[in-house]
Amino acid sequence: MLSAFARAFRTPDLRRKLLFTIAIMAIFRVGSFIPTPGVDYPNVQQCIAESQNNDLLGLVNLFSGGALLQLSIFALGIMPYITASIITQLLRVVIPRFEALHKEGQSGQAKLTQYTRYLTIALAILQSTTVITTARNGLLFQGCSVDVIPDGSFVTLALMVVTMTAGTGLIMWLGELITERGVGNGMSLLIFTSIAASFPTALWSIAGGANGAVNFIIMIAVIILVIGLVVFVEQSQRRIPVQYAKRMVGRRMYGGSSTYIPIKINMAGVIPVIFAASLLAVPGLIAQFGDQTAGWVVWVSTNLADPAAPLHIALYVAMILFFCFFYTAITFNPDEVADNMKKYGGFIPGIRAGRPTAEYLDYVITRITSAGSIYLALVALLPTLVLIGLGVSTNIPFGGSSILIVVGVGLETVKQIDSQLQQRHYEGFLR
Repeated sequence: MLSAFARAFRTPDLRRKLLFTIAIMAIFRVGSFIPTPGVDYPNVQQCIAESQNNDLLGLVNLFSGGALLQLSIFALGIMPYITASIITQLLRVVIPRFEALHKEGQSGQAKLTQYTRYLTIALAILQSTTVITTARNGLLFQGCSVDVIPDGSFVTLALMVVTMTAGTGLIMWLGELITERGVGNGMSLLIFTSIAASFPTALWSIAGGANGAVNFIIMIAVIILVIGLVVFVEQSQRRIPVQYAKRMVGRRMYGGSSTYIPIKINMAGVIPVIFAASLLAVPGLIAQFGDQTAGWVVWVSTNLADPAAPLHIALYVAMILFFCFFYTAITFNPDEVADNMKKYGGFIPGIRAGRPTAEYLDYVITRITSAGSIYLALVALLPTLVLIGLGVSTNIPFGGSSILIVVGVGLETVKQIDSQLQQRHYEGFLR
């Protein structure tokens, strides 16, 4: 592996791409510590030490690499773009125009990307306004005795909204720069950077508590176990063989080749976990605005906002299972795949082309998604359940799904580096 990395850096073109990617990731991290104009930075640091935050803002803080609680220029992180991308994909189901653009190829995808950018800016304006309002009302840092935004004038607040929105636009541009000129998917690598940056602090806080050394060793063992499970499952796929019939076009013979349709066990990725965590965090956020002694507020705080509550865990698992099937149904259309195969003379051996092929693909997808959804729920819950069993109050951000993102992005990036090495007649990382 080390020799492969050395070969990668000895290749001039690949070395430039790797150094460019690292430089952009470093700029992203530096921006996470530059405070937004109007923010009292020393007071922010004091509030971070004194307060505890809700799960929804903790989710945004995870994808911003801790920049949200710093109220920095990159406070919103990549979250508006993630939300906009998910919304754009979901709108394909209800807006025929979006589905038509998706089928148009590169030009249609470029138009959808432009819509995603516009929606990202709109969501950034909304989210920055929400974050600033939450900070002004004392809900961002609960129990903090100092004011993080001393000047509440309209000009100052408007400047903060513009700065955070511009920061989101800059992050989106940096991610696209990595995709075009660097190595790997830019947005995924920025998410990887954000999550990986929060790991050392979380693990160190576990080691500093009661029975810290034992808890730390157990947590490291669980993380290694989850990483092994993620690598094994993410590399696994069901290959459905496809045969193309020979056909004459003029004087040339086409077809006659065989290939396969690769179907991953976890086709939905981490999207179901993001959906489930976001929806479960909303009741707790709403309860914070109510009377803390009211019966419904106490019930929500006890049963829905507490990650250790049995109802919270049950709903979390149920939502992950549901969104796995829902998102897979949106992104993989068996009828469309069957029609494309029939159009180009392809068929699955032993299965008739057309409707029987679509039914067979739907049957395979349903079985694989069943296993994939259980795997995703297990990965998302295992570190959290271990922390609950150890009695540790500090939670690794976003549970096992953060490990899923980090390992998944790392694998995809290594694959891209490996393919570029193989193009230059090197052995590459993977054997």
